[in-house]
Amino acid sequence: MSEIKQRTASVDRKTNETNIQLSFGVDGTGVSELETDVPFLNHMLDLFTKHGQFDLKLHAEGDIDIDDHHTVEDIGICLGQTLRESLGDKRGIKRYASVFVPMDEALAQVIIDISNRPHFEYRATYPSAQVGSFSTELVHEFLWKFALEARITLHVIVHYGQNTHHMIEAIFKALGRALDEATSIDPRVQGVPSTKGVL
Repeated sequence: MSEIKQRTASVDRKTNETNIQLSFGVDGTGVSELETDVPFLNHMLDLFTKHGQFDLKLHAEGDIDIDDHHTVEDIGICLGQTLRESLGDKRGIKRYASVFVPMDEALAQVIIDISNRPHFEYRATYPSAQVGSFSTELVHEFLWKFALEARITLHVIVHYGQNTHHMIEAIFKALGRALDEATSIDPRVQGVPSTKGVL
């Protein structure tokens, strides 16, 4: 019996703006170890990890004396890179997923195609521009850079909501669940799920 390959990857990224070490496991147990200077993002990534049943270890330092932008953006880049690397040639994966997640009055939907064609669509209007000290425009920045580096097609729709925290929380929970489904192995799939023969 052949040994099952562990779908994991790690990345170290150091720039003049950030210093990030991130390791990601697709086939995990929902365990996260998160150390960043952006508490709200810690909370969202913890939800993402738990609901996706991934393993995520992250240490990030950034120039938050300016703002959170560079740190959030670079974490998105690193997470996307490790997802792409961990999936390898993508043999046997389901590839697609669409998940709705409610969070009290809010409803978010995340649709994923692990396509090797990076594309991002985002439909979300929030009642407030901030959640605590976190700027809501950084949700777009994080998701876009994640999709770009992971080379996936990602559509995010917040159908409705009144509480900005709830709306963003629903996105990250849905992202975890959709990614879990799309990356799961379907024993019926021979090779990769594409008529092209590659993804």
